[in-house]
Formats: sequence, structure tokens, C-alpha cells
Amino acid sequence: MITSMVRLDDVPVGERFDYWWQAVARSVVSVSAASDRAADFWAEMTTIDLRSVQMSRVRCAGFEAHRSMSRIRSSDPEAYQISLTLRGTSGMRQEGRETLLTPTDLMLSDTSLPFKAWTRSDPRDSATGRHGAGSDGLILQVPHAALPFPEPEIRRLLATRIAGRQGVAALLGDLLRGVVIRSGELSAADVGRLSTVIVDFVIAVLAHELEVDPTPSLTDPGGTLVLEIRAFIEQRLGQADLSPAVIAAAHHISLRQLYRMFQQEGHTVGGWIRQRRLERCRRALADPRLEGVPINAIAARWGFPNDSHFSRTFRAAFGVTPAAYRWQARADGSADSR
Repeated sequence: MITSMVRLDDVPVGERFDYWWQAVARSVVSVSAASDRAADFWAEMTTIDLRSVQMSRVRCAGFEAHRSMSRIRSSDPEAYQISLTLRGTSGMRQEGRETLLTPTDLMLSDTSLPFKAWTRSDPRDSATGRHGAGSDGLILQVPHAALPFPEPEIRRLLATRIAGRQGVAALLGDLLRGVVIRSGELSAADVGRLSTVIVDFVIAVLAHELEVDPTPSLTDPGGTLVLEIRAFIEQRLGQADLSPAVIAAAHHISLRQLYRMFQQEGHTVGGWIRQRRLERCRRALADPRLEGVPINAIAARWGFPNDSHFSRTFRAAFGVTPAAYRWQARADGSADSR
């Protein structure tokens, strides 16, 4: 398990706000943000990598954050986020719905759709002069593929309040708080088992809220292993030696078993790797920070050393050439900034 912390104590006051949101983009998701406390912003974040899922505890001054389509195109973990409010209040607007959360409330959101989010400090902090207490919450990031519900069903829950004081939602909240408190005591073996338990609890909460049963494909041990293998692939997409043999050996399974698992999901192993590499290239081409990087360098970075092959493959996947896609993303980004 990898645990990391971001604090602003050693960052010059005038640079803290920008520094913080750059850290959030790396660890959680990229947004544009504003705050009436930007001049003396305070925040800290502890991130816990649980292999197939990631959890962050975020404490900070109040803010408003927006995630636009241009940011989604340039950077998207393709994940659902389950938020748990611990202190203060927070809110979210997504898919035409808006909700306000208070301590113990949970909420589901989708990184692949635009949203507006905000937090407010606990009024008691201002009354007592407490500095830096602000809002406090947990964000659990779960890959889309880990939640075995039809997408239209999942969308019904986005930006809606899930009461966390009783039932299975309360159990999930207790589990997430416990992981944060006990993270330093967990072994590598614990992490793999715990990741599975957390996903199972999330599925149980959402099934309760939707009043439906999840499809069985990802609620068994084989489905969990597929999720772990996909996470393994994601972390190594830039490695030239990534192959089915390497993947199978790392997970102590045969090549035949690996192929069969992906066939059951409607994919081939090689096709899945190619699809994910193309997605990384697409994001890089849309990222304004990489505007000066040549297209062939981006392609090579993500496993496509042959220019003409990359251009054909990219066009087949997305309907436009890499150069045309980059131009359109730049035009869309300029429109978003106006």
C-alpha cells in the first residue's frame, strides 16, 4: 500500500492555492477552482492507494470547483467517486441534480461527466477562531468497471444524498473511516483483501439505494481479479514489454486463464491494452500543457512507435486523425475559457 500526504505549510502563501489544485489534479481529478480564502488557503490531503481503488482524506478551506468537458477530455480516470462528509458541508451539481451534504452523508459522482462541487466550513470553526479546520471528507475512487450496474441505473444516483447514519451505508462509512485511521497497520496482503471488501460494500450500498440486484459478472472472485489485472495494466501502459505473458505471471495465472477472463468480458488482452493506450494518447493530445510535444513523441510514449500505424489506429478508434483531434481539443478549450 502507498500512502502519501500533501500539505501546504512549506509552500509560500501566495502559491498555495495553485499548488493545491495541481496536487488534486494528480491525486484525485482535474478541476478549475475558486475560493474566497485563496489568498491564505489552507488544505491537506492524505491519499491511500488500495490497488484497484484509491481513497483520499481532504481537509481544506471552503471552495468551489468546476469540471468541464475540456478537462474531462484531457484527463479522466474513468471512475466513480463516493464522497463521505466528515465535517462542514459540501455540495454537488451533476446530471441536472444538486444536493447538499452534512456530516455522515455519502454521495456518488462520475469523473467522466461535468460537475460543480463546493465545500463550506463548519460555522463553529469561525466562532471559535479555529484556523484550518474547514471542511473534512473522504473521497473513494472506484473504476467504472468495478460497479456491476447498468449505466442508466448508476446515473440515477449521481449527485443524490445517501444518508449514512444507518444500515449498510453506515457500515461503509465506518469502514472508510477505519481504513484512514489504521492505514499504517495494513500489510500488502491486507490491501488486496481490503480493496475487495470496500468494493463489495459500495455495491451493497448502491444496490440498496437503487433497489436492484447487481449483475453477477463482477461480484465474484474472478471479477475482482479482472479488476486487479486492469489496474496492473493501467499502471504499466507506457512499458514496452507489457504483454499477456507478463500480466499472467504477475498474477500467478496461466495465459489460457487470462485470455478466458478477458473473453468473458467481451475483450482480448491485446485489444484492451491497445484501447487503453489509445485513450492515454487521446488525453495527452487534448492536454494544453503538452501542446508543444510532437504527436509522434506522445504516440511512442504510449506504445505506438510507428507514426503511420498510430495514425490509422487512432482514426479507426476515434473517427479523426491525431492532428485533427488535437486541433479540435484546443479550439474547445479556448471556448471553455471564454
